[in-house]
Amino acid sequence: MPSRKPLVATPSGADDADAAVQSALRTLDAGTSGIAAIVAALQGPLGAAFTATVELIRQAKGRVIVTGLGKSGHVARKIAATLASTGTPAFFVHAAEAGHGDLGMITTDDVIVALSWSGEQPEMKNLVNYSARFAIPMIAVTSNAESSLGSAARIVLELPKAREACPHNLAPTTSTLMQAAIGDALAIALLESRGFTALEFAKFHPGGKLGAMLKHTSDLMRSGDAVPLKPLGTTMSDALVEMSAKGLGCVCIVDARGLLAGIITDGDLRRQMRPDLMTARVDEIMTKSPRTIDRSSLASEAVELLNSAKIMMLIVTEAGKPVGILHLHDLLRAGVA
Repeated sequence: MPSRKPLVATPSGADDADAAVQSALRTLDAGTSGIAAIVAALQGPLGAAFTATVELIRQAKGRVIVTGLGKSGHVARKIAATLASTGTPAFFVHAAEAGHGDLGMITTDDVIVALSWSGEQPEMKNLVNYSARFAIPMIAVTSNAESSLGSAARIVLELPKAREACPHNLAPTTSTLMQAAIGDALAIALLESRGFTALEFAKFHPGGKLGAMLKHTSDLMRSGDAVPLKPLGTTMSDALVEMSAKGLGCVCIVDARGLLAGIITDGDLRRQMRPDLMTARVDEIMTKSPRTIDRSSLASEAVELLNSAKIMMLIVTEAGKPVGILHLHDLLRAGVA
């Protein structure tokens, strides 16, 4: 078979690449302008409507029903997922499917957030009528407060009109970015108003690297007989036997009450190498006040401590007593580090 020649950029290819980059820059510039317009609007009339939206959703006994059609529907699905993962129960209902039985998913305790850039989709009519019939509050996210959707809503989050990045001003690009941005802003405002913590966040994110980062140190540490322990006054020969048996490259030193007094690591051995090392007491060799972490701390905190201190392990403590060892390798195996 004839050998293939390597691809070489030609002048015309370079022009094409430059044109693509310039196109991307124009698209991003349009999106940036759209976000900037929302920032300005929030400092004006949109701010009051946004505050009212947060308060209405916080007071709701039910869930947030996020709905939309077309590209707005895709954004609505993402907003529902973000709300649900940050402590605001929510799910997506397709506006067109609502009129074919999915209205039954919506209760009178819920709040509807409806996305439509124009606010004039006819498929939204059944959902709008259902909202009015059962007094279910509706929040419209639209660029036209005077539209059919805006007129029917209790609150209107009127987004500033912006030109789409599409050169024909047709394909939803800037507008969908703006919808997604106001959805993220709403989710985070609700999260902060509720005091939603990282520990609560962990309940909804048990999988993947994010889930691993949100595990507690107690979930990943070596505990029980796996923890190398020796009391003050132990000879270094006995401490080395314990270090070798547990295979963690360290031994924790405790006082008569079982409280952590220090640690001896491989590094300490190298620094303290001397003829009488084996007969010396651990009290002379150990590093006092070693790095520790509480068993209820998150794995992400452990990673930060290990990286900042440039060490390989942390002693996990409870009420001042060593209850475990968290090694960098344990974090790597769990997909945290």
